[in-house]
Amino acid sequence: MKLYLKIWRQLNASAKGEMVNYEIDEVSEHMSFLEMLDLLNESLIQKKERVIEFDHDCREGICGQCGVMIDGRAHGPLKNTTTCQLHMRSFKDGDTIYIEPFRAKAFPVLRDLKIDRSAFDNIIESGGFIGAATGQAPEANTIPISYETAEAAFYAAACIGCGACVATCKNASAALFVGAKITHLALLPQGKIEASKRVLTMVQQMDQEGFGNCSDTRACEIECPQGISILSIAKMNAEYTKALIFRK
Repeated sequence: MKLYLKIWRQLNASAKGEMVNYEIDEVSEHMSFLEMLDLLNESLIQKKERVIEFDHDCREGICGQCGVMIDGRAHGPLKNTTTCQLHMRSFKDGDTIYIEPFRAKAFPVLRDLKIDRSAFDNIIESGGFIGAATGQAPEANTIPISYETAEAAFYAAACIGCGACVATCKNASAALFVGAKITHLALLPQGKIEASKRVLTMVQQMDQEGFGNCSDTRACEIECPQGISILSIAKMNAEYTKALIFRK
């Protein structure tokens, strides 16, 4: 395939960025989206031009670092698919593809398609953990938790922190990310001891990082590569209200 790419280029956070046009051919439909970018970078190296920088790590849809906006959608056109797991068979010969970094005040651009997601790390450090020493894995039949509750906790824990929810939200809200992290621990016995402190500090840190408020448009749920439900946001709100009541 031959493709026409419009890619955001920006030297650093303080520099002015712009969309730059590229043409690339000999793109196989079996390539992943990141492999296509690798191919483009190889051609730029041959021309002695600066390569396009983008985040990636596992390339297996696990870590979420690869996230970019593709034609205005976080991670691209496929549902529940990370950018690295998107393949070029989703496009056709002659397509024009727009590629940009995730846009949010709390996610400043480092260079080109690379963004700083440390705001998520700050939220986790503020309370997304338990203080109990868990030791070795206990016998499953002795754990006072139902299968349904365990599955719900595991479902929330599936969040990979890619930031697609923030990038696709018109308010740049991190409510789905924070809601998933709070829900995961709030459902488990080990997380209940610090539950009130956790939700208060994590929500406070989320606000301090500059994320917007949730207005329940469900765009985050639609674009989340792990399919995290906005029920996690409802759980976070319930935990937050309960924490405020018992704090008084």
